[in-house]
Amino acid sequence: MSKKQNITFAWAFKQIIWPRRKTIFIGLILIVISRVASLVLPGASKFLIDNVIVNKDLDMLKILLLVVVAAIAVQAITSFLLTKLLSVEAQFLISELRTKVQKKVLSLPISYFDNNKSGALVSRIMTDVEGVRNLVGTGLVQLVGGTLTAIISLFLLIRINATMTFFVLVPVAIFAFVALKAFGKIRPIFRERGKLNAEVTGRLTETLNGARVIKGFNAEEQENLVFEDGARRLFENVKASLTSTALVTSSATFLLGLASTGIMGMGGYFIIVGSMTFGDFLAFTLYLGFMIAPIVQMSNIGSQLTEAFAGLDRTEEIMQMAPEDDEINRPNTLTSVNGDIVFENVNFSYEEDKTVLKNINFVAPRGSVTALVGSSGSGKSTIAGLAATFLNPDSGLITIDGQDLSKVSLKSYRQHLGVVLQDDFLFEGTIRENILFPRPNATESELLDAVKGAYVNEFTDRFEDGLDTVIGERGVKLSGGQRQRISIARALLANPEIIILDEATSNLDTESETFIQRSLEQLMRGRTTFVIAHRLSTIRQADQILIIEGGEIVERGKHDELIAKQGRYYELFTYQSRI
Repeated sequence: MSKKQNITFAWAFKQIIWPRRKTIFIGLILIVISRVASLVLPGASKFLIDNVIVNKDLDMLKILLLVVVAAIAVQAITSFLLTKLLSVEAQFLISELRTKVQKKVLSLPISYFDNNKSGALVSRIMTDVEGVRNLVGTGLVQLVGGTLTAIISLFLLIRINATMTFFVLVPVAIFAFVALKAFGKIRPIFRERGKLNAEVTGRLTETLNGARVIKGFNAEEQENLVFEDGARRLFENVKASLTSTALVTSSATFLLGLASTGIMGMGGYFIIVGSMTFGDFLAFTLYLGFMIAPIVQMSNIGSQLTEAFAGLDRTEEIMQMAPEDDEINRPNTLTSVNGDIVFENVNFSYEEDKTVLKNINFVAPRGSVTALVGSSGSGKSTIAGLAATFLNPDSGLITIDGQDLSKVSLKSYRQHLGVVLQDDFLFEGTIRENILFPRPNATESELLDAVKGAYVNEFTDRFEDGLDTVIGERGVKLSGGQRQRISIARALLANPEIIILDEATSNLDTESETFIQRSLEQLMRGRTTFVIAHRLSTIRQADQILIIEGGEIVERGKHDELIAKQGRYYELFTYQSRI
């Protein structure tokens, strides 16, 4: 995929800010009211010194104090409403974006998941979108409010003393230049941080999931070093961003400190020569603070907005990816499925110049059982993946009931598909929840039929909580055979027209295999079935057996026919029989 262009403010305005214009507009009104109220204090201070104290006017002092208290109350109320309104809206936006990204990620092809760690994807869904709170939340509004306050303060400063004001603007302009340059360098750092964070999170997730393997090979120290390296690289990235941010802050401190020193000297001189009152000087100093504080604050807000844009860069990168099931390339919808599947001259490779399947041709009629046999890496699982639409052929044609499968809506096809994979994945929760996964609204009788059909009740009857037994993450509390039977029960409940059984008996002991062979017969009856099995005894009754070697079909036929040929299948079968 080509390198994604950086998100611009115009894009963010159109896609994120403008749809929430009413809320943000209310926020802007509140920030304007708050900032105007904050300017009351400097004016009141000047009036206090130059008028109230000089004239010893106690009545005016009371009025002045009431005005100041009212201004402070307005600031407090608007600040509370601003946070409540915009912070809640920002969190709602984060929730919306997480949902959109998760939905988009699940719409991507299997190859995307093969090439990305699950932990990294979790980071992209949960972390990358968080920065937008600074666009819709108080960050952007404070930036606008701070700019407004600075402009008003600037006019008031010029009105008090233009010479002193222009003297201040020189270091402020230098600071603005330094800040812009720094933020330009910070954005790539933040974008890289998102990538590093995803990598570290991904590896950590793998480490926690593979705890048994790590301990089994006494590899804790090795994993500690891997994580330590990731944490160090993340630290180096954070250090780089902190350095740039510190440069901005230090520049502000130094340049604005120089300005304050100059103001002190110039103010003292103007007061001594009588061209400026002490009240004017106090008001000037306070207004100067109101002008400079937002500028310094902008450096912090600018860093937050830079982080937001970096996160949006990565989020939009995912959102622009083409989904595997799009209406333009897959316009045909299956209303019903008969189950006739045909492979015509199918070729496939995972990488260029490394062909996995060559010129695959066969017909799998409705209700038939097609067994795929061959050594590891021969291409059996790839054929099953193509039949399941997890993969697409490089060339050739796969049809379902005469329709080109590459043009068929995946949703309409997969609702007629059931899979029992070699990696019998179970979700954390109860046995009942896992079996109900394809049809959460199935009736109790349908559930129990699936349970009995896969002989799940043979072991759940011994459990205190039966089907409501919690099985732990990925079913770690169950044996391999028990997990496999739950997977088969799940496929039975789905009641599909097409079944993919990838090493469905690979994890079973002899007793479990006996149970499963009977349940598989029931599962396969009347359904188009693809079976991958190393145990050749499990596929004797298949309607056709395809022997795959080096990505090609080297033999085909029924069990007895292939034994009589005494070819590759005969070799495999007799070898296993001796074992």
